[in-house]
Amino acid sequence: MIKKFINSVKNIEKDILKIMFIGFKFSFTVCIISCIISFLYILNPISHIIYDSGIILFKTGLTFGVMFFVCAFAIDNIKKQLV
Repeated sequence: MIKKFINSVKNIEKDILKIMFIGFKFSFTVCIISCIISFLYILNPISHIIYDSGIILFKTGLTFGVMFFVCAFAIDNIKKQLV
């Protein structure tokens, strides 16, 4: 079952793969911004709002990354079943 999943991930169409990597770059950028905000909170702990915003942005970045992967995988499967 794991080999089947790995093979289906390797055989994703190039257009869908391109969109997935753009989404990964976006989610990575959001995670980097959240790390910078968290680092600024470590250097100057003025308010907990800065801490919370860093954590929320990090969760959002990870969620975006996972959702881009899942959606790309699902769209590829749907597209292959239609043809």
